[in-house]
Amino acid sequence: MRIEHLRERSDLGVISAGTLKSLGVGNPWRRCASGGPWQRMYPGVVLLHNGPPTPDQQLTAALLRAGPGAVVTGAEACRRHGLPAGAQEIHLLVPGTARGSGTLVLERASPVPASSDVGGFPVVSAARAVVDACRFMRSADEATALIAAAIQRGRCTPADRQAEARTNRFGTKLVRAVLKELGRAESVAERDARRLSRRIRLTTPHWNATIAGPDGVIIGRPDAWYDAVGLAWEIDSRAFHYGPRDYERTLARNSRYAAAGILVVQTLPTRLRDNPDAVARELKAAHRAAAARPRPPVHIVEVT
Repeated sequence: MRIEHLRERSDLGVISAGTLKSLGVGNPWRRCASGGPWQRMYPGVVLLHNGPPTPDQQLTAALLRAGPGAVVTGAEACRRHGLPAGAQEIHLLVPGTARGSGTLVLERASPVPASSDVGGFPVVSAARAVVDACRFMRSADEATALIAAAIQRGRCTPADRQAEARTNRFGTKLVRAVLKELGRAESVAERDARRLSRRIRLTTPHWNATIAGPDGVIIGRPDAWYDAVGLAWEIDSRAFHYGPRDYERTLARNSRYAAAGILVVQTLPTRLRDNPDAVARELKAAHRAAAARPRPPVHIVEVT
């Protein structure tokens, strides 16, 4: 049979060895040998070219290997939801027993969780994907970054993640610990900032509070706000300030702080992580300076 006809029967160039044999290809594996025109993706699954597979072809081959009813979870599902999961394994949940190979993880689930069509693939909810991805992590910082990204980008709520961690408890010790420590923090940097603030025991800060002037005009939303002395603490990542618009917004924010008489401490997340003692000294000094001058007439406002 002509290769064009085989491709028509395939899905993105991915096809089962059984289908190939039914189409008259007697020994498809011979064409998958070194230097051949095809390649073996998984046992029983062939890609009809010998170049690097695309992510969609890799996932198509994994689902074909897993069989009917399989759904995508873990790091691959996170990426499909637009979340920054770095692990390369493809983790599928299947209704029956199946054997994975290499970076393909096949896990029996009863029942298989609900999925939705994401780019043509059956993908579990972002909350389930995040919890399953964290089960394969060893770093609390890596898990915290993924969990925080999911909530920041509106892919799931804290309640969704907590519910998934309670329901799917196998291997979730790390994610449950991270969820407990993260609390209402919005990033790894904010978690580190909360730790440091507790350690140095300054006046209790408000986190991500919205600050307004006496006329009610919004001034800013600092990462931490020491209301008793009118001190703002901003954890400013270079990654979010390289663009001209981001830089302009940061300058405008700092100008509003200055005009309102608010002292502000700016800290890079890397410095907070690598040199917390120096950051603590700077924060304490700024707090003393803020306390030594009249508190500016600003206040916290509720934003609905």
